[in-house]
Amino acid sequence: MKKDKVVLYMHAGSGNHGCEAIVNSLCKFLPAPAILVTHRKEEDEKYSLNNLCSEIVQERSINQNFFVHAWYYAIRKIFHDPESFLRYRYRQVIGKNAHALNISIGGDNYCYDNMVSDLKLANSMFHHQGCSTVLLGCSVEPERLKDKTIVEDLKRYDAIMARESITYQALKEAGICENVYLYPDTAFLLDKEELPLPEGFEEGNTIGLNISPMIVAEEKKNGITMRNYEALIQHILDTTDMKIALIPHVIWKQNDDREPIQKLYEKFSHTGRVIKIEDATAPQLKGYIGRCRMFIGARTHATIAAYSSCVPTLVVGYSVKALGIAKDLFGTSENYVLPVQKLENREDLLQAFEWLKKEEENMRSHLHKVMPEYQEKVRGIAGTLQKIWDKLS
Repeated sequence: MKKDKVVLYMHAGSGNHGCEAIVNSLCKFLPAPAILVTHRKEEDEKYSLNNLCSEIVQERSINQNFFVHAWYYAIRKIFHDPESFLRYRYRQVIGKNAHALNISIGGDNYCYDNMVSDLKLANSMFHHQGCSTVLLGCSVEPERLKDKTIVEDLKRYDAIMARESITYQALKEAGICENVYLYPDTAFLLDKEELPLPEGFEEGNTIGLNISPMIVAEEKKNGITMRNYEALIQHILDTTDMKIALIPHVIWKQNDDREPIQKLYEKFSHTGRVIKIEDATAPQLKGYIGRCRMFIGARTHATIAAYSSCVPTLVVGYSVKALGIAKDLFGTSENYVLPVQKLENREDLLQAFEWLKKEEENMRSHLHKVMPEYQEKVRGIAGTLQKIWDKLS
């Protein structure tokens, strides 16, 4: 068992710039250099992680080779060995290459049905390899914890670091007590890189907007999300002198913020006051977001970039992570988060923006006041990881 490096796993790739932001910020206070095991190596080498990790390793995909898939499927069935799939997937960091500390960095992966099985199997497999495991920056819907198999799996981690208090309290109430910590998301410490602003972006008088296919998929009324964004943009153009920057934060082919952004841009680009930010690294996107006057966003880490830059922010959310982070920052999520499931009328987002505009200076002042202490809490992760590291043989 090696103790020279830390393994980061359950990383989907930097085309999701929230995933990139987590790794980028985390690497700076790990107890040892990181080996990043990734689903999309080419993305991580393209953006900001290449020089932060000691090695970036491509996961092995069992589905890419029919004969490999058939072989491991037979092993799974005949020997009742479901972990065989995960041993193949993480072959480069198990066995003689195993490292003592493995950190699952998927954040809200336990919220998704298609992820839970692999999360449980990977946690179990690494422990069978003699490794310690940590679940970092997690958000878990409280309803999920009614599943006893998930609870037993979570108890197996050497440490769980919940990123907001709703998850933390739910874990405690589910009987997961001894290994649970409350630390904000590491991306609150992401450095920002300020590129030259594109033409039309007026620093301090531009509203940043982010929309994602994921919130569209969660809407209860077909088409209501886009209609709300369109009404909001028209309202800002009609009633203010502010500019609007459409900012993507995930650019995966099957889940690309640029698709709804392009539709909005085509509808309003003729005004000369709506611009489209192109894809960039997580620090560079934070550099744009941090120079906005206000920000309205769907992607969690786009809003974290805004919060941590002390930009007044409205979250168009759909899950416990949005509610929990807002509650921890402001004492309540009411008004600070607009659940996409509650969008019923075309003017709902417009009205939420009017509240944000009214509270703009109060929110900016509050963020400046609380952010230093909140970010200091993030640094507590380093001490906890160091203690776990020091106990490893």
